Amino acid sequence: MNQKHKALSTLGMAMRAGKVISGDEIVLKAVRQGKAKLVIVAGDASENTKKKFQDKCGTYNVKLVEIFDRITLGESIGKPERVIIAVTEAGFSKIIIQSLTQPSEVEYID
Repeated sequence: MNQKHKALSTLGMAMRAGKVISGDEIVLKAVRQGKAKLVIVAGDASENTKKKFQDKCGTYNVKLVEIFDRITLGESIGKPERVIIAVTEAGFSKIIIQSLTQPSEVEYID
């Protein structure tokens, strides 16, 4: 199983376990409350969206990853297009981060 596929598969499992949230305001609220363990932003998100979440995640010390596109993110969790999603469980978050170790494919933003 390649690394990208493993990350997407893990996102699907996390969604089925009720540990994934999506949507701009809901994810922002989770970041502020310390519930978000990992935020994933689609690579084709607007620059404003990317900047807003880079700033918030940096302020609240939440790992932010920019990868995939909005269609792929949505499909991985069984939803329509998604630009921003958050994983709310540390175990799933750790597995996803570890599976995205190829620097050319993912940008880690602290």
